[in-house]
Amino acid sequence: MELINNGIETKIYELRGLKVMLDSDLAKLYEVDTSYLNRQVKRNFDRFNDEDFMFELSSEEFENLKCQNGTSSWGGKRKLPKVFTEQGVYMLATVINSNVAVEITKHIMRTFTKMREFALNYKDIVVELQKMKEDIRDNKLETSKNSDYIKQAFELLSQIIDDTKKTNENLIGFKPK
Repeated sequence: MELINNGIETKIYELRGLKVMLDSDLAKLYEVDTSYLNRQVKRNFDRFNDEDFMFELSSEEFENLKCQNGTSSWGGKRKLPKVFTEQGVYMLATVINSNVAVEITKHIMRTFTKMREFALNYKDIVVELQKMKEDIRDNKLETSKNSDYIKQAFELLSQIIDDTKKTNENLIGFKPK
């Protein structure tokens, strides 16, 4: 349950344009060994054989992920890790078939939903911030306007933070610290 307290969203990565979770992180959450988790996947491969459910990382993706996490080694894995999409996580809970897996999967599904809602709610703000960043980078703005853009950016970010606090106060069940 350690990952729940530290935030499931920190264990969701974007690879190949999909939001995914590592087999090792899911195994910790489900309180099973990664080898057991992967054996269950192998035994039920017909449920996972589409890339929109699960895929194995390439060597390059794995190295990139290790760099993002600031780790030099994850214990010398012999095989490249598998990653599971939201649909794959749900399917995984059906083959692990334990009360822990069911409860954890509920938390994971809520986290994926919360991330999707956040992206939809703040898409316009993110687009506007990206435009400001590009304008500043490309020196398309007069210096006097830069401070106005920075003020506007901070106002938009403050709005997101305030809205996120309000949302977290109204959550039922899993509440991030």
